Amino acid sequence: MADQVVGSGEEGARGNAVEVFSTFLKLGLTSFGGPIAHLGYFREELVVRRRWLNDQTYADLVALCQFLPGPTSSQVGFSLGMMRAGWLGALSAFLAFTLPSALILLLFALAAPTIGGPMGTGALHGLKIVAVAIVAQAVWGMARNLCPDRQRSTIAVAAVALMAFVPGSVGMLGAIVLGAAGGLALGREEVKPAGGHVTVPVSRWAAVAAILAFLALLVLLPLLAGHSQAFAVVDRFYRAGALVFGGGHVVLPLLDAEVVRGGWVTHDAFLAGYGAAQAVPGPLFTFAAYLGAVLGPAPNGVMGGGLALLAIFLPGFLVLIGILPFWDQFRTKSVAQSLMRGANAAVVGILGTALYSPVFASAILDLRDFALALAGFVALMVWKAPPWLVVAFSAVAGAGLALSG
Repeated sequence: MADQVVGSGEEGARGNAVEVFSTFLKLGLTSFGGPIAHLGYFREELVVRRRWLNDQTYADLVALCQFLPGPTSSQVGFSLGMMRAGWLGALSAFLAFTLPSALILLLFALAAPTIGGPMGTGALHGLKIVAVAIVAQAVWGMARNLCPDRQRSTIAVAAVALMAFVPGSVGMLGAIVLGAAGGLALGREEVKPAGGHVTVPVSRWAAVAAILAFLALLVLLPLLAGHSQAFAVVDRFYRAGALVFGGGHVVLPLLDAEVVRGGWVTHDAFLAGYGAAQAVPGPLFTFAAYLGAVLGPAPNGVMGGGLALLAIFLPGFLVLIGILPFWDQFRTKSVAQSLMRGANAAVVGILGTALYSPVFASAILDLRDFALALAGFVALMVWKAPPWLVVAFSAVAGAGLALSG
């Protein structure tokens, strides 16, 4: 298994890291719209145009990455790079797809303190307001897909109730665990794979080592966090990345619990950065680069951004590496499918909680703010406007509201 590489269309043809880097750099510069849109860009470029693999294999790979914690589009890109050019290809795909947005957000973080005056503060407030529209869109879309029946809708509401009494990362973890248990209690269904095999150069020994590393870091990093602020930063962002199910937007409440409630980043700075993250291409997880740069305690700046960025991506990649060799067997298990149905329903409730606090409660100060947020939501949902355009409009509108008094 360790020597096999999938690639239908070119019948398993191998490429090189330079080819992978250039291909994913193009995607990293042009892929707007969040993880679902990213997967569409990947399919068009790599399945239809370049024929690195066939549709069936790509569908299986997407199903795998949606099943696991972590950033779905980045995990798919990492796997595609590995399938094309081995471990060096995986690293090239990750760097090329991630660096453009990470660098833009890092520069925004460094420039944000110099933004002043009514126009500057108004534009930043506009970025906070547009976050309301974007998170509301995410909640609506996820609820339709992940809570289509009464049972899973009830799990989502139960997750909101739990978060009301047990806020922060403890409440989120409890909601996911209880949601998974609820999904299992609802019954098991046999879900057959779509066909095709996802085969990558990962031995079973390497997979086991990756899972052990994932678990060891979850245990050791909290112990090390008390001895060094750098370890504390890595610990909080690693934990956030390890608990993300259901898409990139779900990282919002996790990061809020870790850095805002922890006193490292203000609500205003957090929401302004989240709004800015919607205007750049690439994975939403690069929001971590912004947060790491604006942390109150050092390390911050470039070093803090780099530590936060690597820490938030690492757990998702370790889990992905650990499951890849066993995926064909694991995905047929009804128990696994039932657990994930319940956990995904709980995730909808967690994101719905974040929509209220900190997003809505911190951004909407009067009826004008609410009108702007509602306009952004309608533009996204009804007019299907691209997110970057809605973000730009909200920043300009926020500046206009500030100037008008």
